[in-house]
Amino acid sequence: MRKFDDSYRHKGLRKKLMDILREKGITDENVLSAMNNIPRHFFLDTALDNIAYEDRAFPIAEGQTISQPYTVAYQSQLLQVKPQDKILEIGTGSIYQASVLAEMGAKVYTIERQKKLFEKTKEYIFKSQYSNLKFFYGDGFEGLPTYAPFDKVIITAAAPFIPPKLIDQLKPGGKMIIPVNEGEQQRMLRITKNIDGSTLEESFNNFSFVPMLAGKNG
Repeated sequence: MRKFDDSYRHKGLRKKLMDILREKGITDENVLSAMNNIPRHFFLDTALDNIAYEDRAFPIAEGQTISQPYTVAYQSQLLQVKPQDKILEIGTGSIYQASVLAEMGAKVYTIERQKKLFEKTKEYIFKSQYSNLKFFYGDGFEGLPTYAPFDKVIITAAAPFIPPKLIDQLKPGGKMIIPVNEGEQQRMLRITKNIDGSTLEESFNNFSFVPMLAGKNG
């Protein structure tokens, strides 16, 4: 059984990482505070403990990754998270992004299509701390119609297109953050759903994500 330790060294490295994120343009102090409170090394293999606070992605199981901290901060900042926001996340992965949103006070509903990754959510170390975080095994393109509508939707994989069912599950005035394919990279988009059901699309920086796939695996 792995023993989790959040030492002074880890906390110091985390503080340095927050300074790096500020230098890169992250200005939302609520995002930075949440990320500073969450031990990223808990979400990684012990072999990566010494480099867990470098600003880069790392591989996890099933060919997936834990996103670069800058990417997590960037998406979270664009999402404009408010306490009690009801947020749908597509792509649970390591649970790190979902934890950041839960730490910010949002009610998070997160979907994972990889059965082996979903099974690991049962061992999630912060389950008692974040009762506002709910896990689901399913197809991200389908969303969670039973729990809709959502204030916000965040997609943490490279989408081939904007999934219409996820737009349908957004509240009027709601926002979606989604990286959409442009060849080898993806353009980060923020989509706001208008009262009449139409959408407003804003375009931001390019990123690189693992692909968003349909169906369930496992």
